[in-house]
Amino acid sequence: MKRSPWLALAALLLAAAGSDAGAYDYPLKDPYLATIIGTPSEYGPELPDRVDAAPLHLRVFPERATPQVFWYQRAFQYSLAAQRQKAPLMFVIAGTGSSHNAASMQLLERIFFQAGFHVIRLPSPTQMNFITTASTTGVPGHIVDDAADLYRVMTLALEQIGSRIQVFDTYLTGYSLGASQAAFVAKLDDEKRLLNFKKVYLINPPVSLFASAKVLDDMLARALPGGMDEFDAFFRRILGRFAEIYRIMGYVDFSDDYLYAVYRTVYKELAPNPNDLAGIIGAAFRFASMNMVFTADVMANYGLIVPRNLVLGRSDSLTDYYKVTSRVSFIDYFEEFFYPFFKARTPGVTREALIHGTSLRSIEAYLRSATKIGLAHNEDDVILAPGDIGYLKELFGPRARIYPWGGHLGNMGFRDNVAHMLDFFKN
Repeated sequence: MKRSPWLALAALLLAAAGSDAGAYDYPLKDPYLATIIGTPSEYGPELPDRVDAAPLHLRVFPERATPQVFWYQRAFQYSLAAQRQKAPLMFVIAGTGSSHNAASMQLLERIFFQAGFHVIRLPSPTQMNFITTASTTGVPGHIVDDAADLYRVMTLALEQIGSRIQVFDTYLTGYSLGASQAAFVAKLDDEKRLLNFKKVYLINPPVSLFASAKVLDDMLARALPGGMDEFDAFFRRILGRFAEIYRIMGYVDFSDDYLYAVYRTVYKELAPNPNDLAGIIGAAFRFASMNMVFTADVMANYGLIVPRNLVLGRSDSLTDYYKVTSRVSFIDYFEEFFYPFFKARTPGVTREALIHGTSLRSIEAYLRSATKIGLAHNEDDVILAPGDIGYLKELFGPRARIYPWGGHLGNMGFRDNVAHMLDFFKN
């Protein structure tokens, strides 16, 4: 998940979350609010406002012809924030649908750069630029394939910037789906030994991509009991609340600090429907998956959204295709596109085998023995299925730091979380 201006509108539905004066004082105990609001600056570490990072690009498959509709996606895009002196190098993998420039990616860049790391930010394999320029199949979600694609761009990036930086150790982290992918990348690196990651840190990974995607799809479904026909009314209701927030606050900027100010100032004047908060999180995931599904369909010429062999040009309207895509859940994508596509590539593969292959359970033996891999998670993470936190506690043992609350990634920038993460890497 990632927070966006649209997702930020959930602030106008805020309800009391409470704050206990305990040892862990991240202020938002409601998991949906935490997921939406994130961490206000007063609760985070002191960081530079920005880091001077260089935007870079790669031609991963020079021979690949990019479909005309994606004319602006000519090369793989990533970034490098380089220290002046020899330093450890941190690779950061984005969450579902996120680019290397996502707000959460820039936060992690500032954290690690201030701590003395070179930082390379990489987009998610589910993001349009990655799918069009760096995905082998053009069909994201097969986490083993996605990890191999990530590993390829990491090695190419390191070759490209080799003369610009001096490195003495390499490290890896990722958040949400990027964290699950980081686990598979680490396993691949232990086999190939090209990057030799010294330590790997997983931030709020789903145990199963399929199970967590279903949880997120269900959040939207609960908010729209009549289906996507109700979405426009749902969106208008959110905008109506937003207008009321603006009337009370007098300004808007969609930052974490602003959303927290909204929470403290005006939540008592609202009567939020709890399903609306979950619905907006589910809708944000749907928007991310819409881009993924449309891009994959065109790249594979599969015919789920765009008729097979129809060539879309740069000036063609995509409105009708996106209307269709908005009604395609991740589970629909899996059943109608992903599973048939990979079954054709690997005859005999079962639906259950593919679901298992997108889960951390499929590399359980490796994760149990890989002492260089650490985990940060939350007891109340909203995208996990029942039993997942218990499984992660048992799997990682003392290498797991499980926080009592924080939702999904809400506390990623909280001072205690940041301190633990840096301590893991540096000690």
